[in-house]
Amino acid sequence: MNRQQTLPSVPRVKICGITRVEDALSAALAGVDAIGLVFYSRSPRFVTRKVAAEICAALPPFVTTVGLFVNAGRAEIAEILETVPLDLLQFHGDESPAQCEGHGRNWIKAVRMKDDVDLYACARQYHRAAGLLVDSYVPGVPGGTGETFNWGRLPDDLSLPLVLAGGLHAGNVAEAVTQVRPWAVDVSGGVELDTLQGRQGGIKDAAKIRAFINSVK
Repeated sequence: MNRQQTLPSVPRVKICGITRVEDALSAALAGVDAIGLVFYSRSPRFVTRKVAAEICAALPPFVTTVGLFVNAGRAEIAEILETVPLDLLQFHGDESPAQCEGHGRNWIKAVRMKDDVDLYACARQYHRAAGLLVDSYVPGVPGGTGETFNWGRLPDDLSLPLVLAGGLHAGNVAEAVTQVRPWAVDVSGGVELDTLQGRQGGIKDAAKIRAFINSVK
């Protein structure tokens, strides 16, 4: 069964890179389906286990909590899962299928859209994943780049649900949904506050969150 046969009427929405309880609650009130917590210390959206646990505890029912990891070891992931009640794991590095499995959680694998990426091969390789997340490729940056890529490269007959990420915001997500018809969309920088010094990673803008979700719907 290909993904076009299992599409929702409205794509699910994940707000990634949540770093504060108030931002998680703003997303929940706006109708988000999932929030992402980044456990990658080099990211400006990194959260500690303590903060992540506080965010999870504050969420109302039926908001999925997703933990993002980049080439993390099994011990590190297990330690986080002891204190943070994550529903889903998202692997954003060079993890093999074996490294993604065996954590007691469903998981998705991120694919950075290099010029030579074969998504059919990725879907076969990671066939036990709950889905593939496709993101822009920027050398040395595992995610959260704020850059879009050519959505025309995405096939409509993958065997796994597709999560679209990479440079999405309220101004382009409706077009992305119409063109790609993904299972879900994932946004981080596109719903963050802007400062005079540039984007302030991890601090979300409640109005941008509402506008993004309304655009998806």
